[in-house]
Amino acid sequence: MKMEADIKQKTDIVGKFRGNWKRWLIHLFPIPALLVYVSFVVIPICSAFAYSLFEWRGIQRGQFVGLDNFVRLFTVEPFNWMFWNAFKNNVTYFVIEMIAQNGIAFILAYILYTKIKGAEFFKAAFFLPRILSVIIVGFLWKLILNPNFGALNVLLSKVGLGDWARPWLGDPHTALIAIILVNSWFGLGFAVLIFLAGLQSIPRDVIEAARLDGARGPRLIFFIILPLIVPSITIVTVYTFIHAFEAFELIYAMQGSQGEPYYSTDTLAVYFYRLAFGGSAGDSVAIGLGSALAVVLFLIIASISALFLYLVRKKTVTY
Repeated sequence: MKMEADIKQKTDIVGKFRGNWKRWLIHLFPIPALLVYVSFVVIPICSAFAYSLFEWRGIQRGQFVGLDNFVRLFTVEPFNWMFWNAFKNNVTYFVIEMIAQNGIAFILAYILYTKIKGAEFFKAAFFLPRILSVIIVGFLWKLILNPNFGALNVLLSKVGLGDWARPWLGDPHTALIAIILVNSWFGLGFAVLIFLAGLQSIPRDVIEAARLDGARGPRLIFFIILPLIVPSITIVTVYTFIHAFEAFELIYAMQGSQGEPYYSTDTLAVYFYRLAFGGSAGDSVAIGLGSALAVVLFLIIASISALFLYLVRKKTVTY
């Protein structure tokens, strides 16, 4: 009996050890992803903050200057004016993209949700531009918006609206809006799929019960559907905000790094590129100022995104 008890005790110890070993092994799986995140996100952010604390002569690091680069960024001309001009353009980018891209995306997603014929085809058609390279999209739309032979102005002339034709990318009043609308066309399919996933997660009996109670049309959408897809709306909104404040590739492809015309398409990311690496017009490199701007941009995106997620989550839990 004693031998059997000893064997059972040893078996239990081995079983517990194996169980604990398996539980600890699970914690090793996130390590590769954590290493990638630290290498490509945490270290560059920390490096940018470290670079912003020094004076730079070209690419050669000078003496420690503390927060002087941040002070110059916000108080010295022309850096402060260009910062706030770029910030205003980023806000405009976000607002118009929310209305044009996400508003249309929700309408299209709701139409697909009603099970129209060919829904699968339209899903693919809406998402098709998203698989193209941003550089290709920018080049194609730059040709379409060309003031001399662009397809848009030619079409306006053909339908008798020649007075509406203009140099879309050469006019400071229309250049930024044109780029934002191109970007909205480019990202429309992604927003459609996110909204459609949210709509399909709503139980059918909830919709049927609301219709039996007399909720139809706009009333059904605003009081039943929208509150139930708050997680999808949150994802799209945060993604749009981050994308708007990181806007660079499409602007660079269509307008270059100078924010032309007259800095009307300048954004914080484009301005950072010009500060840190110099522009095509022979601008001097200011790595310290560029790093300070990168840190400020990171803080803006991280803090506002986190605040928005907190407020939405709090409202959802209360609801």
